[in-house]
Amino acid sequence: MNRIQSGLFLLLWSALAACSASVSSAPDAVRIRWARDPENLDPLIVKTSGSLEINNLLHCSLLRADEQKGDFTPWLAEALPGVTRIGDSLMLVSYRIRPEATWDNGAPVLARDVAFTLKTMHCAGLPTEMAQARFGFVLDLRPDSTDPRRFSLLCRGQSIDFVRSSGDFSILPEYVLDPQATLRGLAVADMGKNLPVVQQFAQRYLAAQLARHPERVPGCSAYQLQSWQPGRQLTLVRKPNWWADKLLTPPPALRAFPRRINFQIIPDAATAVLALRRGDIDLYSLMPAPEFARLQQSPTDREQLRFSTADSYECLTANFNTRKPQLQDRLTRQALTYLFDVSALIKATQLGQATPSIGLISPRIKRYYNDSLPPLTYSPAQATRLLKQAGWQQSEQGWTRASGGSTQQLRLSISYRAGEPAFETTALQFRSAAALLGIPIELRPTEASLLSRQLLQGETEISLRNMNGQPFAYDFTPILHSGSTKLYNTTGFGTPASDHLIEAIAQENNLTKKAKLLRQFQRVLYVERPLAVLYFLQYRIAAARRLGTVPVSGLMPGYIVTDIRPTPVKP
Repeated sequence: MNRIQSGLFLLLWSALAACSASVSSAPDAVRIRWARDPENLDPLIVKTSGSLEINNLLHCSLLRADEQKGDFTPWLAEALPGVTRIGDSLMLVSYRIRPEATWDNGAPVLARDVAFTLKTMHCAGLPTEMAQARFGFVLDLRPDSTDPRRFSLLCRGQSIDFVRSSGDFSILPEYVLDPQATLRGLAVADMGKNLPVVQQFAQRYLAAQLARHPERVPGCSAYQLQSWQPGRQLTLVRKPNWWADKLLTPPPALRAFPRRINFQIIPDAATAVLALRRGDIDLYSLMPAPEFARLQQSPTDREQLRFSTADSYECLTANFNTRKPQLQDRLTRQALTYLFDVSALIKATQLGQATPSIGLISPRIKRYYNDSLPPLTYSPAQATRLLKQAGWQQSEQGWTRASGGSTQQLRLSISYRAGEPAFETTALQFRSAAALLGIPIELRPTEASLLSRQLLQGETEISLRNMNGQPFAYDFTPILHSGSTKLYNTTGFGTPASDHLIEAIAQENNLTKKAKLLRQFQRVLYVERPLAVLYFLQYRIAAARRLGTVPVSGLMPGYIVTDIRPTPVKP
């Protein structure tokens, strides 16, 4: 952003801040900076980190991830589930919902709400492909005839990872979305059929426009939507009579201290830092390293702010669309990765505070990380050798090779989210390195929602993206299985061998065998190179001192907002 654009944005932001002064000055509010709008708040169509964060504040799932425990912990469920294996390929995962749990109308949350959610997730005509890919192993729900809160999920496979994941989706209220209970007589498998009742339900669901009107599907978590101005701000307020308040000693998963949470959308990092220093926002997570360091060095800012860091499970990746002719062979993809100067990029964009990795498993997870593979190094000479092995020849016209009776030219584009300094620096470094070899690279900074569509439609060639992970379960089906290439496998990669490994990893319970499979899978990705992990990020959080000690986490978004205990803003 040039200085003129930045100045215009500052003026615009000042006007918006003035318009929302009542939100900013509300007592017991936590005001958080977001870089982008969540775009879609349908609880079954979570596409961005912001939508995931809001979803977890509006809705409850049966279980939730607990980084401190290194596992999932009960949330809406009364306890961790029991497991009964059926033969060698099926299992029943049994839950009971907390007896205190109720919907906003006072009705209890019951097993039939879980069944309804699963049916909605698999309803033909709804854009819930990602949810189906993640939870397709849940075949049906078997209610308990003696207890409406107790039920068992019939699951394909017997993996402990499936047990954990079985409770990781938001539970929706049947009484709101299907008040006539039209789906109760159907099994989950029936929802994919071309039945009139299924078609009618899908039409009603789509007509509700939950992506833009999440208030039409109230959840059973502690917060409800007060206002949402897309591209500007989103405000949640705590429910005055939330069911978990009845618990004498609520577990950490059911704590919700802030009375109001306001997310202010400020795309420009410098503008966001200014807003934090002026007291217009209270918390800035995922702050760029240079800005974070400058604030820490300022005596005035140290008096006003607290600074925290956490090693994350989020990584910066360079992704290759393997469906593009120039990128279909692994030698070319390998060659291109040698043009990323990871060490220099970590110093330039992260001030050295990031961890290089050979793949999608964080080096922090020593049990599963394949440390036998050499890290990526910057080597134009090695890139040249690999390009020649791939059949490319260099001439005055650039790099070309014969393919199927025609001539291919090695001319590529790299796409990334506009306005993100780390992406911009990485793309510029890559273009400069490629130019030294005579490879033209077009930079394509793109607005976030448009980039998401381009990725899903297979229109990009090389893309820079942050990928979020967690250390509890390992199912790469949605992003790397060949069966997901028309969904969220944006690289288009998938071989019988890699698919088999993905399926085996998800099914394996023995930790030693799982470690061996994960190491094999990392080696496959290392050789095939559909993507390259450049480094795992460190989360940096700067927050107003009135928030106290902000609980930080290596999981997105880097903080636990429900555990923040703010003091009122001084008038």
